[in-house]
Amino acid sequence: MTDKDFYSGLIRLHILPHAAEEPIFSLGIIKELRYHGYKISTGTLYPMLHGLEKKGYFTTRHERPRCRDRRVDEITKQGRVALTDAKVKVKELFRELIEGVDVLKEIVDGIA
Repeated sequence: MTDKDFYSGLIRLHILPHAAEEPIFSLGIIKELRYHGYKISTGTLYPMLHGLEKKGYFTTRHERPRCRDRRVDEITKQGRVALTDAKVKVKELFRELIEGVDVLKEIVDGIA
């Protein structure tokens, strides 16, 4: 797995909460991702957005502000469910990354 493969999943996870707050467009998401240290082009972002749309997480429409076509993505009900599920999994992962595997193993062993 390359770094690009690894980070593309994180980028997708980063996009969903923004789409849950309001419709998103590529330039706005690119700026947001750059703020967090990701350097991504539209050539990388569009396939990700298309993939999220294909999975049913987004619907897409095109607007023409100032005579330019702009793709606008909105989260769907299915996307909101996926985001809720992802939050649980990311919280578990974050805890394991920060607190260590041993802490989680103790919790799991205590449940079993």
